[in-house]
This record gives sequence, C-alpha cells and structure tokens, in this order.
Amino acid sequence: MIVNLIKKVFGRGAGAGPATASGRVAGPVTVGVASHGIHRERISSCARRTTEGLQANGYKAYVVGGAVRDLLLGLEPKDYDIATDATPEQVHAVFRRSRIIGRRFQIVHVMFGGDLCEVSTFRALNGGADDGNQIKDEHGRLLRDNVFGNQEEDALRRDFTVNALYYDPATEELIDYADGVRDLERRVLRMIGDPATRYREDPVRMLRAVRLSAKLGLEIDAATQAPIAEMSTLLQNVPAARLFEEMLKLLLSGEAGACIRRLREQGLHHGMLPMLDVILEQPQGERFVMLALDRTDERIRAGKTVSPGFLFATLLWHEVLAAWTAAREREVPAIPALHEAMDQVLSVQAEKISIPRRFGGDMKEIWLLQYRFSQRTGKRPYRLLEVEKFRAAYDFLLLRCESGEIDPEIGEWWTRFQHASDTERENMLLPPETEDGARKRRRRRRGGRRDSPDESPQVDGDAPAIAGVVPAAADS
Repeated sequence: MIVNLIKKVFGRGAGAGPATASGRVAGPVTVGVASHGIHRERISSCARRTTEGLQANGYKAYVVGGAVRDLLLGLEPKDYDIATDATPEQVHAVFRRSRIIGRRFQIVHVMFGGDLCEVSTFRALNGGADDGNQIKDEHGRLLRDNVFGNQEEDALRRDFTVNALYYDPATEELIDYADGVRDLERRVLRMIGDPATRYREDPVRMLRAVRLSAKLGLEIDAATQAPIAEMSTLLQNVPAARLFEEMLKLLLSGEAGACIRRLREQGLHHGMLPMLDVILEQPQGERFVMLALDRTDERIRAGKTVSPGFLFATLLWHEVLAAWTAAREREVPAIPALHEAMDQVLSVQAEKISIPRRFGGDMKEIWLLQYRFSQRTGKRPYRLLEVEKFRAAYDFLLLRCESGEIDPEIGEWWTRFQHASDTERENMLLPPETEDGARKRRRRRRGGRRDSPDESPQVDGDAPAIAGVVPAAADS
C-alpha cells in the first residue's frame, strides 16, 4: 500500500526532497483518498464526531500522528489524536463531555460513549523569550509549552516525520508536511529538526524512537540515532511517573522483547530499570525475562489482555530472589525475608520509575504466592486455588519452570491438580516428610488466635526452600 502511494503521489523519480534540518519541505503535499486509500469509515466514531463538531463551529480539525501512520501501514490504531486551531477552552465549549487536562501540555479529552479522543491545539515552533507559556529547564527540557501556532508549525513541532501526517475525515485528504509518507515507504524513522535539540526538549523521545522502530520495523535514521548514547543521561531528569507511562507503552507494544534488546543496544536500559542491568547479565535471569516478554507479545498479538503488574513482576523477580536468598542466609524467617526483599527491590526501582501502587500490590501478591506453590500437603493446595491472583501466579510459576529456574515437575503437578477430581487431588497430596525431609510434631499454642498457615512461615525446619533460596536453620 505504501509503495503504491509513493508512486502515485511523487512518481517514480525523486519527488519532494527530504526535510531540511528544520524539518521543512518545499511545501505540504496533499494526497487524495484514491491514492492513500483511507476512507472515513475506517476512522473511529469518536474521532469523526470530534472533527465534525469542531469544523461545524468554524475550526480546523484533523486526525493526526500515530493513528494516520498506522492506517497507512494497514494497522488498527489503538487511539486517536485530534489537532485543531481551537484553544483548549474553545474545544471544551464545543463538547459537553470534555475536560481540559495537563500542565506541561494542555490537551482536551473529548468523550463519546465509552470512547475518548485527545484534542490538542496547533503549537508554535518557539515561544517568546519572556513568554511564560513556554518554560525550559537548565538542560533544555520543556517544562511548560502552551504556545499556540498554525498547522505547519504544529507539524514541524512533532517528533518524527512519520507522525507529522494530518487526515481530514470530511474531505478524506491526507496532508504530509515533513516527507513522512516517503519515510514510511523507506522504513526509516527520522527526527524532525536537529535530533540533539529535540532530545533535550523531551528526553523521552529517545525511548519513543526505540519503541516505534521495534514495533513498526523501522530503521532509526543515522542522524536521529547518533546523539542517543551521549544524551541518554537526560532521562534522569524525567519525572518517574512519566517514565513508567513510556515503559508501559514499550512493554505493551507487542514487540516488548525487541524493544528491550534495542534499549540495551542504545544503552537506554540503564536509566529505566536499574535492576534490569544486573538481571540481563545473568544467563538464567535473562532467559526468564526474555521468555516472559515473548509470551507477553504473543498474548498482545492474539488480542488477549496483559497485566502490567505481572509484567513488572517478571522484570524484577530475579532481584527479589537474590535479595530473598541473602535475607535467608542471615537466618531471617521465610515470609519476613520475602517481604524485606520485595520492599528493598521496589524502593530502588522507585528512584527511576514510579510504579503505581495498584500494580505494586499485584506484583507483591504474585511474588508471595510463589512461596506457597512449594506447599503441597494438607489443605494448603486447596486454599491456594481459591486465591484471586492464583492464575497470574500460576502462569508466573510456569515461566520459572520453562526458564530452568525450578524443577518442571512442580509446574506439572499444579497443572494436574487444578483439573483433577477430588479423589485424584487427595492422592496427589505429598506426605509432610516429602516436603521437609522429616515429620515435625505440631506445636501446641497457648491461647490467642492461631496463625494462618497460608500467611505465616512454618516453624523450625518446616519451611520448604523455594528454588534458589537458602533456608535458615530455624525460623522459631
């Protein structure tokens, strides 16, 4: 589709020249629907109604950026962005169900039914020196940028040429300001303007370059790639919450494995997941992480849901395991040792990427349940099946088995146990001496509430060692 579009728009010879250092071309190229093949019916209802509402009130409005790029590549856009000459306040006045958000860049969320579109106002190339609407820090990173301009300026303010594409559902015309269509045909990802300057404005663009190149199969242009290694330290100045958002996009791109590999090639993983630096240097840790990412990619391509908490739990597991082993060697009881290890790893990670509490809770539960998979006697296996996070923890266990971290027999046992009849389950239970090597006499407690066996460590040598964790001599 892209090759045919290039021939129709530019001919077989050299058409409009490549963008200059400022990203400019001789002029915008307008492409009709007969050439680009994107009919308005392919645009989401929310995006169509948003552009129609703005245009009916006398404003310009276009579907812009990644949605247009993906449609040209034959992909289904995950979300739609709208660009307009209306200010955020004017957009909000047009749509009853809308709200203005953002401090660094003000945008408007417009909602129709359960769908949402992000609407942004055309931005100017540069704000005035004394303009309080555009503020940069000492590194050149934009802290605030609400300087409005025209459509051409807005196009040249965008990050990559393949994202400077505008589509009008009313006329079904596509407007290309920076030779983005040609770059798509060449399978090249190229920065608009001077790459070093653009990375200083927003260091996250380096991560975005890696993600888009892996996801879309594009080669990063040499000039776009050159400054990345030297400027990667600028990621330290990006708020941790924003880094989490970008990392999540990367992991949910459907090409997470390729993205992590490219992050390593560019030296960008050091600023994102400090624990990952150590993990990927360990053969077993690397096998586990890459296997988890490959499985995640398979689920996303199959249209299945993926839990962010599960993903981050896999990325940090081997650091938790190492910290847990160290605590057990100090004779800390099993469960307290695991809590200590989890808190330690998440504390170090929080300095770089702020993982939301709701995901951190999921991660901890998945990690804690790994200990309980080693308990296959009495009523414990039955109770574990009833835990809400059992399925996620079980999938996590299978990854550990497949990567060679623990004996595959454990995963096979739990697979059979889930689907077995009551009689079969009873016969599958292991005798106590199989787990701990010697039957222990049960201690009689004096008064008080009996501790739950599912939440408290077993006493003395009754705590089975999970793979890689050294049991203490006694937990009493």
